[in-house]
Amino acid sequence: MIAKIEHWKRYAGIARLLVRYGRSDLVRRVGLEPVLREERGEEEAPAAGLAEELERMGPTFVKLGQLLSTRPDLLPGEEIEALARLQDRVEPFDFGEVERIVQEELGVRISKAFSRFDATPIASASLGQVHRAALRDGREVAVKVQRPEIRLRVADDLDTIEELARWIEEHTAAGARFAPLRLVEEFRRSLLRELDYRREAANLERLAANLREFSSIVVPLPVEDYTSGRVLTMDYVRGRKVTAISPLRRIEIDGGRLAEELFRAYLKQILDDGFFHADPHPGNVFLTEDGRIALIDLGMVASALPSLQDQLTQILLAVSEGNAELVSSTAIRIGELRADFDESGFRRRVADLVQENRDARLEGLEVGRIVLEITRASGASGITLPQDLGLIGKALLSLDQVGRTLDPSFDPNASVRRNAAELLRRRLRHSLSSESLVQGLIEAKDLAQKLPGRLNRILERLADDKMELRVDAIDEHKLIAGLQKIANRIALGLILASLVIGAALLMRIETSATLFGYPALAMVFFLIAAVGSLALAIQILLHDEHGQGRK
Repeated sequence: MIAKIEHWKRYAGIARLLVRYGRSDLVRRVGLEPVLREERGEEEAPAAGLAEELERMGPTFVKLGQLLSTRPDLLPGEEIEALARLQDRVEPFDFGEVERIVQEELGVRISKAFSRFDATPIASASLGQVHRAALRDGREVAVKVQRPEIRLRVADDLDTIEELARWIEEHTAAGARFAPLRLVEEFRRSLLRELDYRREAANLERLAANLREFSSIVVPLPVEDYTSGRVLTMDYVRGRKVTAISPLRRIEIDGGRLAEELFRAYLKQILDDGFFHADPHPGNVFLTEDGRIALIDLGMVASALPSLQDQLTQILLAVSEGNAELVSSTAIRIGELRADFDESGFRRRVADLVQENRDARLEGLEVGRIVLEITRASGASGITLPQDLGLIGKALLSLDQVGRTLDPSFDPNASVRRNAAELLRRRLRHSLSSESLVQGLIEAKDLAQKLPGRLNRILERLADDKMELRVDAIDEHKLIAGLQKIANRIALGLILASLVIGAALLMRIETSATLFGYPALAMVFFLIAAVGSLALAIQILLHDEHGQGRK
């Protein structure tokens, strides 16, 4: 498959990962064996951990690992946990490059646009790094600058991943089952959106607007005139990561109230707004100096379609209440069933998971983990759930950790029950709002106007005995024709068989008329039977419908 091995040398990690999962045969068949041998000096050297290997392979693969951490139906639990902790720790790039990129993007030198711009970044990640600065009016800001040439690197990586995914999908049973090309396409769209900082700026504004009712939640707003595709300028958040706060600071704040408001805000994002911050790991959740919670880094967001929000609400409530039957029934309704779907096995797995959750002690309850386990059980049972559910499970799992950091006695399950039920009541009240009632009245008015005419036409047809009922069922004409064809062929087969038997009996009778040394009449019967059988076989082969033709 791979003609140019040089193109793959910096992706030797792919070969090591395939060996790690017992696919040395795939390494050889794809053409990566020389790369692996050159990298390690042997064919099947022990591979490093999955998360560490992805970090070594570069930013695109770090992001791929973060996406895979939401797909427990594809990877085992220990690998999912490792990927959930994946950090894109990289060395910062030179400040000269920062100055060049900012000037190219904003059309002005840093010294003209900012009164202060710190040369040392406060954070450095795989796609960009963040510098603290101040605008000319004194406003403190954080400036995210994209890494030079990162878009070309990502495009090259994506092509490589797509090429391998296509080969796996076309040549392996697992590929045909899990459709890796579809996963790669989703990943491509997500990553290219993340590389456009204007989208992240729009995400910040939208999330801030959606959460304005939460006084304890802060979302930094972007500075529009200082933002472009590769530069994002936004409010600077004064605070520390929630995992880095000291025990003394934890005593000074009301951790339980903050955790409750954070959970309520996330459930509103997921179940009401349909737009949520998909990566709330502790590094992206800050405790500000004035005791509020700040959500930063909105490069990764997700959307829950309105058609799925009610079902997602049902699943979350059912998990928190221990209703396994409702969980499995809702999952089946919203999932994509494959040919190998095992319904009884899936229901049994879900029941076991929910029962374990019900029997767990308070400090062991993790609703996010249960949602991810349900996704894993669905994959093992032949049902593909919407990707949104995996993202929601990962987000809730991160929130469990944040909530218990703020307050060790915080109960995520109880918070889900309280807030999801309240959001459901709000949605019901909204459905009874004046706008909804007006829409319903318009539809009722339309029905009332058209109903008399429709009833009149129905009654006229009944009176004239012209009412017809069309049922899309079996075509009786085609069925009768098929049965007649079967009967004709059975009759013809019996006649041909009779000719063969008659010819065999006539062979025993000696006659003066012979053909090829045998009784002439017997040979005539044999020839008629042979020609008739050949004609019947040709007709069946050429004119009958076959199973593949109907697919």
